[in-house]
Amino acid sequence: MFVRAEAGVERKCPIETMLQVVGGKWKPLILWHLLDATKRFSELEKLIPEVTQKMLAQHLRELENDRLVTRTIFPSVPPKVEYSLSEYGKTLIPVLEVMCEWGENHNELSLRPLPAITTNPV
Repeated sequence: MFVRAEAGVERKCPIETMLQVVGGKWKPLILWHLLDATKRFSELEKLIPEVTQKMLAQHLRELENDRLVTRTIFPSVPPKVEYSLSEYGKTLIPVLEVMCEWGENHNELSLRPLPAITTNPV
């Protein structure tokens, strides 16, 4: 989906851009776990046990390339690597908080029984 800019230049729909950058199954969870503190790769693995090492590494690289996550390498043996939200990544905090609130509301709603559907006999 494209939106035509006033100058006649086509640009991506902002929702499409948002989904491309932070969409998917794991990226929002990775970002959520980095909200409160810097984490090592192994810590993220423990916090998100369903994600494979390959997918976690791939998504962390993508988030780093999109400047949302900062990767810090400490010169030690073995090398110590930490991930944190970048200053730009911190601009997503309100978005992630609203997503969390929506998810909590949805979870509560999904626990309620569906209303009975009545039909009027003709």
